[in-house]
Amino acid sequence: MSKQNACCGTSAVTDQGQAAGHDAHRQSVREAYAQVAKANTEGQGCGVGASCCGTTDDSAINTLISTRLGYSQADLDLVPSGADMGLGCGNPKAIAALKSGETVVDLGSGGGFDCFLAVREVGGSGRVIGVDMTPDMVSKARANALKGQYENVEFRLGEIEHLPIADATADVVISNCVINLSPNKSQVFRDAFRVLKPGGRLAISDVVATIELPEEMRSNAGLIAGCMGNASLIDDLEAMMHEAGFQRIRIQPKDESKEFIKDWAPGHNVTDYVVSATIEAIKPGG
Repeated sequence: MSKQNACCGTSAVTDQGQAAGHDAHRQSVREAYAQVAKANTEGQGCGVGASCCGTTDDSAINTLISTRLGYSQADLDLVPSGADMGLGCGNPKAIAALKSGETVVDLGSGGGFDCFLAVREVGGSGRVIGVDMTPDMVSKARANALKGQYENVEFRLGEIEHLPIADATADVVISNCVINLSPNKSQVFRDAFRVLKPGGRLAISDVVATIELPEEMRSNAGLIAGCMGNASLIDDLEAMMHEAGFQRIRIQPKDESKEFIKDWAPGHNVTDYVVSATIEAIKPGG
């Protein structure tokens, strides 16, 4: 075998190993959130544990969680019961500045909560597409859409790294505490860039790392599924977004979020390392 072929063979093996690792990571997260969806539907509480999953069968507790994240009582009153699962780390709608007639894509739409709020903003001439990789979540969101009689919102099964959406479809891409879960965030931003129209924008709430996470956090499956163990450093996220083509990138950490993040994993001192942030950017053109 030539040196060139040997090199290529090694690269292929490495790529295959990386892909297998990514798939195993996704499957672990998918299984955790399938438990969340089933537990919420059956009124059993959260299957992930004391992480970014706050969902219970107690609507008063979920209301408390969501108001701490920046949603108003009016927001909560607008959505079907069961859509608010207390799974976020902020309110992307608050920074999205949605307009009537726009098309919105939600990365990791869960039970549909943010989609249902967005559809109120874009109106009958607008459209909202939620994407989630967990079949139980997609089923739950579709059931909630029927309950709420929404006609211009749909939910698609797919990975946020490879969105089942055509190029230049969206005016806005939103996401709430999901991108941190991805094993390939660079690809998430590249595909978000692809589906945005020229001039389109990102409006994301997510968990970011303020300092490098220790290996014991990065290897803890519970902390990964809980939106903490796989968080990326702010500078790394900015670099990924620049590489994808985004401009006017703005990442704003929210120190006040430590008040609720500390409850996600008692005993782990996670607020020494992670915080919620708003992430905004523009696709040039338009």
